Amino acid sequence: MNSFELNKIFGAVLGVLLFVVGMSVLSDMLFTPEPAGVAGYALPMPEGVETEVAEAAPAEEPLPVLLASADVGRGEAAVRKCASCHSFDQGGANGVGPNLYDVVGGPKAHLDNFGYSGALAERGAAGEVWGYDELYGFLANPRQYLPGTSMAFAGIRSGQERADIITYLASITENPPPLPEAAAAEPGAETDAAAAQ
Repeated sequence: MNSFELNKIFGAVLGVLLFVVGMSVLSDMLFTPEPAGVAGYALPMPEGVETEVAEAAPAEEPLPVLLASADVGRGEAAVRKCASCHSFDQGGANGVGPNLYDVVGGPKAHLDNFGYSGALAERGAAGEVWGYDELYGFLANPRQYLPGTSMAFAGIRSGQERADIITYLASITENPPPLPEAAAAEPGAETDAAAAQ
């Protein structure tokens, strides 16, 4: 066999392999397999056998309690993750989000020189304000708290971190509303107070 014949054989084998791989890729693009269902079936529990109930996540402290233990320094450190979109200085420029100086207790959509989302502008026009509870809910999950907001932020899971941020925002507010009292939010505080009288 001469080299020309070998080249033809190798070329044919390579062509067939290339065709098979190409067809495999093409068929994967055209046909998406359906996910398999649940394997097996659920077995009924015999009567009289107690099942363990998963413990619920521990209840979060009420906001007044969290605010009472909040720290302005921790809040200032925590807002660094917000600094790419917001400024916090008096008279600071707006970024992707509005300047947040003097926001606590102020109206939602508090700046005239910022283009708020329609949902937030409507709430501001209706006279809603950024109280402690409102900020706490918004920081937890902006899109769930205010459907239609253009704020693309997943939220802050830690209640204590949200309270720290709110305390920092209150510290850069000229006349912040008074903090809610912790005793009023603690369960059983009213009954304890009544029993003491």
